[in-house]
Amino acid sequence: MSRPRILVINPNSNHLVTQGLKDALKPLDFDGGPEIVCETLTEGPYGIESQADADGVVMPLRRLVESDNRSAAFVIACYSDPGLHVCREGTDRPVFGIAECGVLTALARAESFGVIAIAQRSIRRHIRYLRQMGLTDRLAGERPLNMSVAETASGEGTLAKMIEVGRSLKEEDGAGAIVMGCAGMARHRKSLEQALGIPVIDPTQAAVTMAVGTVQLAHH
Repeated sequence: MSRPRILVINPNSNHLVTQGLKDALKPLDFDGGPEIVCETLTEGPYGIESQADADGVVMPLRRLVESDNRSAAFVIACYSDPGLHVCREGTDRPVFGIAECGVLTALARAESFGVIAIAQRSIRRHIRYLRQMGLTDRLAGERPLNMSVAETASGEGTLAKMIEVGRSLKEEDGAGAIVMGCAGMARHRKSLEQALGIPVIDPTQAAVTMAVGTVQLAHH
């Protein structure tokens, strides 16, 4: 019997980000567990940085999920969770959004959490989403790196900047855990956690961890 598959979709068209996801998810792809497949949404923009970018990928994501008869679960790997509800409407299999899962995981580790955003303009969109989830009370703060998605995925100096922003969230805002607010930051999780001394959540790892548990329990 073939292993059940979890499809992780990068809704931007930057293959470097997809490769970063693959690397970050390696520890979750173990013998006897579900197969984890990362795919790039070719119609997506190069980085999802505005509301228009996020809204533009909603229907392509829905078509991808609806036409996929093989996967046991789906993960939308973008910190705006674009198309999460319309994709859930299109399938009876579980669909996880990384922002929702990242925040829920942080709440399981600490009373309050901070978010490292890529840019100032992403923050309003993230806060609106937290309000919709009813979780603004638990947010210690959200601060931007002010870099592009491509820069965070490949740029030098990203980690140093993340540590600086993470320290402010911990020391000034009182965050007990940190959520990395972009799929492109995954490779820095461990180093950031060591530097800050509090839990650091990579939202894609958090979402896939939930998907693995759900799929394992459904198939055993």
